Amino acid sequence: MQFKKIVAAALLAIVTLLMGAVAPATASAASNKPIIVGSKSVPESKTVSEIYAIALEHAGYKVIRKQNISNSVVYRAVKTGQVDVYPEYTGTIVTAYLKKNGQGKSAAQMASLARKGVAKDGLTTFNYAPDDNRQGVGIRTSVAKKYHIKDLSDLQKQAGKIRFASQGEFEKRPDALPAMNKAYGKFNFKSIKDYDANLLYKIMAQGKADAAPVSTTDGQLATSKFQLVKDNKNIWPPYNLVPLANKQAVKRYPKMEKTLNKVDAKLTTKTVTQLNKEVGVDGQNYRTVAQNWYNKNMK
Repeated sequence: MQFKKIVAAALLAIVTLLMGAVAPATASAASNKPIIVGSKSVPESKTVSEIYAIALEHAGYKVIRKQNISNSVVYRAVKTGQVDVYPEYTGTIVTAYLKKNGQGKSAAQMASLARKGVAKDGLTTFNYAPDDNRQGVGIRTSVAKKYHIKDLSDLQKQAGKIRFASQGEFEKRPDALPAMNKAYGKFNFKSIKDYDANLLYKIMAQGKADAAPVSTTDGQLATSKFQLVKDNKNIWPPYNLVPLANKQAVKRYPKMEKTLNKVDAKLTTKTVTQLNKEVGVDGQNYRTVAQNWYNKNMK
């Protein structure tokens, strides 16, 4: 009987040792799988995604790039594990994915809503960047100087002299021109004409319009030809850049969050606008722009 107990104990010890040997190997194998870094199909997302990929490679990870994913499916891709992480915006998460109203919320409040909201889908966000790509109005610099327009209050007063170029829905969408009218008083523009959204800056550059709806990190705003009209009453909610990651991936790659937080801390609105200029206006390859920025700022 005593002999059987000794044998049983020995077998248990062997099994325990084997399990201990297998578990680290399994964990190691999981962490050796490449991180899949995704992006949306727009230049800013691709450039930031490439910066993320470079940073993760420098942290010792292998990386697979899945850039240029359709905006309509990228969230589902990270949710289902086809992508481990990609650059998103707090405002997009809150308003588009969670279907909540972000108006009047601070950057920190939007980030908190986003993180809590995506948890149900097995996702999480990291620290949000200073970069804020929210709704805005852009104006030709020469026109702004002529009529002393710095903010939306100034634009409202001078609206009768301004030709406004829209993309067909800005004047109708509740959170766009109607929201401007409500907060600042009615904008009685000299004219409002609709154009293709991709042509708005070209239309202004040709002198056919003076102002138009823009995103606050558009590369054209880093040139001398155009400038942003300040939303001095903050009617548009923050859209801060933030890494959106699958929680299982965060567990597999313990250095991922810290690595991307270091990157995002340096991505200001001015910085990203300049990156967008280099890609969208100057015609540089987004991967070259991302690598140059990383070499200058992260090494």
